[in-house]
Amino acid sequence: MLQNLFATPTRYALLRVLIFNPEHQYAVPELQRKLRLTPAAVRAELHRLKEIGLVESGDTEDGQARFHMNAQASIYPELRALFLKAQLLTEYDFGKKVQSIGHVLYAVLTGYFTNVPEAKTDIFIVGTVNRLKLRRLVRRFQRELDHDLRYTVMSKKEYQYRNDITDRFLYDILENRKMLLVDKLKR
Repeated sequence: MLQNLFATPTRYALLRVLIFNPEHQYAVPELQRKLRLTPAAVRAELHRLKEIGLVESGDTEDGQARFHMNAQASIYPELRALFLKAQLLTEYDFGKKVQSIGHVLYAVLTGYFTNVPEAKTDIFIVGTVNRLKLRRLVRRFQRELDHDLRYTVMSKKEYQYRNDITDRFLYDILENRKMLLVDKLKR
């Protein structure tokens, strides 16, 4: 079974989308657009994944087949763990790239990355950054993760002010789970 798992980049791309969205049911055209692949390539890989029990399908009222991850497959937890580890490496690389677009004093990942859905932001940065480069970087990161991300940038002065008045937004970021990327702030 494992030898068939990562045989092609198409299969990897499909699995990444399906594993992180097991409750979502995708039609072939949706996956094709999302992954920028041909319909034939998507269908072929979905068929192979269905044969080994990782993907399930069903028809909807419009008659179009929809596919989703079989979260009950015995190998699903381990596959998800592997993809999460790969995502962590991507996040580490993201942290290095954030530092290259300006003078970053503090940067954390929260919200989506730490499974804190009530968080108001997913990426929090203190410092001076090129906003256009940051927007491009976040867009690329969103495409890799197949998830919309919210980000916040504060100057050091604003951060200090909000910290001094115990601003709720900042307090929630600092007190909730987070993944530290950069910490050059002197507190």
